[in-house]
Amino acid sequence: MAIFFNKTKKIELEIEDYLDLVEKGGLVYKQGVKYYFDKRQEEFETKLNELRKIEEDADSLRRNIETKLYIKTLIPESRGDVLGLLEHTDKVLNIIESSLLEFSVEIPDIMVDLQPLYLDLAENAILCVDCTVGGIRSYFRNLEAVRDFINKVQFYRNETNRLAEKIKRHIFRTPDIDLSQKIHMRYFSYHMERIAEEAEDVCDRLAIATIKKFE
Repeated sequence: MAIFFNKTKKIELEIEDYLDLVEKGGLVYKQGVKYYFDKRQEEFETKLNELRKIEEDADSLRRNIETKLYIKTLIPESRGDVLGLLEHTDKVLNIIESSLLEFSVEIPDIMVDLQPLYLDLAENAILCVDCTVGGIRSYFRNLEAVRDFINKVQFYRNETNRLAEKIKRHIFRTPDIDLSQKIHMRYFSYHMERIAEEAEDVCDRLAIATIKKFE
């Protein structure tokens, strides 16, 4: 029994390490977006490369965790829920990395007066991710705290919706800008919004997993 407990504890620590990488990815993303708007190209590309490495490391660690959960039949009562949470959290990190990559590839020309709104949008989207990570941590430590994190995710998700709508209204009510540029700017707000959307999807799974654990 002691050996089984130690193995379970070890896998939970590895999940903690994985969640650390997701959180770090969010921080790097916010820094990268700011560097892009500040026209600090070299520092922006450094952050993009850092984010790519984080995403690769997280992928490798997630696969290792999943293999151990299957082969060693650890935490069998909630294994399926944990696997689902990890896989969908991985999608969040993938979207974060993809969003920053698109700035490098497509070099969007974002109106200067809209840039603070884009930064606010990025901030709230990553707050969604941070609270999602906090909720998953609580799933292993303190189930009663999960609900508070889910409520926070819903709050920040609503904020991202509000900011994205504000950006789009501003874009399409501004004259003397080509439609192609308007669509391009909308595209980038949409991809930021997707970060929060995917984080909310993870929380939907987390809410169900938490209810099952309480039963």
